[in-house]
Amino acid sequence: MRARLIVGNWKLNKTPSQARTFIERLKEALPKNRRAELVVAPPFPALQAVRDALGQSGDVLLGAQDMFWEDQGAFTGEVSAPMLKDLGCRYVIIGHSERRQWFGERDESVAKKVKAALRHEVFPIVCVGESLAEREADRTEETVTTQVERGIGDCSAHAIQRLVIAYEPIWAIGTGRAATPEQASAVHQMIRRLITKQWGNDAAQAVRILYGGSVTPQNITGFLAAPDVDGALVGGACLDPEAFVKMAALAEAE
Repeated sequence: MRARLIVGNWKLNKTPSQARTFIERLKEALPKNRRAELVVAPPFPALQAVRDALGQSGDVLLGAQDMFWEDQGAFTGEVSAPMLKDLGCRYVIIGHSERRQWFGERDESVAKKVKAALRHEVFPIVCVGESLAEREADRTEETVTTQVERGIGDCSAHAIQRLVIAYEPIWAIGTGRAATPEQASAVHQMIRRLITKQWGNDAAQAVRILYGGSVTPQNITGFLAAPDVDGALVGGACLDPEAFVKMAALAEAE
């Protein structure tokens, strides 16, 4: 059975000192002996502060919001997978729609980043999702299929089992307009069928598929109860430790 995964994407929020305070409050409130896996993804300057605050307990894992595909070199402003691994990052978000929208991220660069992350045993959380215009034109399956095939198509069946896919409909991110659990589940099932077809049933049953897009403590239960939804990639609602704790507790339910 796939373990549930709840990822808090802090985006461009929290200084290192604010991040440290957040983690201290989070650790005090989290129940012990949980089954769901929790990840926080702070901005780059706060990664070390969060790592130090988390300590060695493993109650919450560290993730990053992006990375470059080269290990080192003349790439001013970039951060590599070896750097993230050395900081203690277990996960890295790749191909988020905000990276695609504001920074020109393309499926080809997503693919290179995914391979680099896997090479250094940092597990990629690969984001896919359609725009409102694409959904209204009934092109959701076409768009998501293309993003999956181009973003992870060069990976082996073994590698596929080590990554996470996050379905984030662009029209639901930061808008307060979440997809319905039924809409999310339909796309998740489509993605799993696609992986079964191209990489086999073992890979399809191992890969975790998260829903992201205006997830809150009020609606997360509906998503987690939907078929083939293995967790959530949470944005704004994860910035409050009490809200994140509540979502973590809800993820423990069968």
